[in-house]
Amino acid sequence: MFKRVYAIAFLIVISFASCKKDKATSGNDTPTPTTNRAELTKDSIFLYAKQVYLWNDAIPEYSVVKPRNFNSSSNQLDNFNTLLFRLTQYKINPTTGRAYEFYDFNDDGRADEPKFSYIEDLVASGQIAIANPKKSSVDLNGEGNDTGLNIGFYSNQTTSISRDYFLIIRYVNENSSAALNKLNRGDTILTINGKTYGANFDQEAEEVVGLLDLNTITVTGKKRGTGISFNYTLNKTNYNSSPILKDTVFTETGGKKVGYVAYARFSSQNNSIPALNGIFTKFSNDGVTDLIVDLRYNGGGFVSTAEHLVNLIIPSQHNGKKMFSEFFNATMREGKATILKNQPIRDQEGNSIGRNYFQENFSVSQNTYNIQKNGGLTNVNRVVFITGPGTASSSELVINSLKPYLGANLKIVGEPTYGKPVGFFPIRIDKYDVYFSMFETQNSLEQGAYYDGFVPDFNIGFDDIRWAFGDKGDIAVAQSLNFIKNGSFSSSNIASTKGASVSSSSLNSMKSLDTKDVFSREFKGMIDYPGRR
Repeated sequence: MFKRVYAIAFLIVISFASCKKDKATSGNDTPTPTTNRAELTKDSIFLYAKQVYLWNDAIPEYSVVKPRNFNSSSNQLDNFNTLLFRLTQYKINPTTGRAYEFYDFNDDGRADEPKFSYIEDLVASGQIAIANPKKSSVDLNGEGNDTGLNIGFYSNQTTSISRDYFLIIRYVNENSSAALNKLNRGDTILTINGKTYGANFDQEAEEVVGLLDLNTITVTGKKRGTGISFNYTLNKTNYNSSPILKDTVFTETGGKKVGYVAYARFSSQNNSIPALNGIFTKFSNDGVTDLIVDLRYNGGGFVSTAEHLVNLIIPSQHNGKKMFSEFFNATMREGKATILKNQPIRDQEGNSIGRNYFQENFSVSQNTYNIQKNGGLTNVNRVVFITGPGTASSSELVINSLKPYLGANLKIVGEPTYGKPVGFFPIRIDKYDVYFSMFETQNSLEQGAYYDGFVPDFNIGFDDIRWAFGDKGDIAVAQSLNFIKNGSFSSSNIASTKGASVSSSSLNSMKSLDTKDVFSREFKGMIDYPGRR
């Protein structure tokens, strides 16, 4: 699924048509004719942005932007990305005084790419509606093509150890080379291909991320808990992976049943829905009354899958009520985005289904989704979401959609989320899919605009990497259970397991150096297709 063969000649025609057909839409000035493929692509990126970008009202005229002048790199994709970044920085968020798509990657305030929008090289990926390979280790169809490692950078403040940071595995993907070699969350990596890492985060971080793209790497390190050394050669392979990292049921005092699920990505319905249905059927059969949903590494995915998860969780009494709405810009809502006539709607195989996006209705009423309860938990009591800086888009949509109906029975534990209340669908330009931010979501109470993310009700301030998913030793899990059992959190951030208590004050070495999840390989986005209902 999602594979396709590209007819380059057809795509070139699309680019020419985009520029030629929509001269009138670019304002008082228009592009001059050209046969240069790169210039046509830049013109098209600009022209589409002027009609479909969520904040298109802030984009200046063609003569001001000068799309063809973005040519400082010998790599045209870099030039396209620079243009896209420029287009996304015009609209200012009055709350922050910075662009909605500004993303502060570095201490000096410099950002290198938009926070939400991006361009996918189709020739490189060969897939549709899937994350840029640089942004994802497993795609939204559950297909991996790597060694399976998801690594975090964690600070070291222990003076007895001469090391700037530790490389610790956050999780491994099912069926990958790392999984087959029994590597697990919490294992520490000391060397990669014979080189010791940990001396200087600023100098080594990008190098480490680059190594994960190699076909073969050799890693040595120490196993979580036991400290036993390991030495494995890992190979990049093609594999299929479940989006479920862990599920379990806790039986608490008095027989209370609490379901726990760690969910990695809102992948396609074929990949996610059978897995989610199976887990929630088990929860229902086991008498689960409360729920912990661990989304700390879930950067989003398909809105249709997020909608399904909401339906599995929400109490049956709310069936038929509004879940959320999508708000496109005025040009699209009013049916004036004529450039979309050049964008055929494709199925999951990449084939045109005979309609184009201009034929779709982008009004709020036609893009409002209601609760359709069909299975799952019928009367959940308390729900806790575990979050982190990698919790984005569709993950945040689920939380925001449930808030009006669960009220004080919904809590967030962990770290602040990414902050991405916007979504998109792909715009095909030549051999690229461009994902412009296109719509903003709001829940049934018209709440949205969480561009700074959700602040946890109990902010732990770090990711307790020492424990397996679903282990009560994990402070996030322990505090979630505290709320579910007692209606409140512990007064001190302490996790107890097997008679031992560990306070977060002694865990400075567990704090991530990648506080904005910049080096994560996980997709961050919210993809929806108008007319999917």
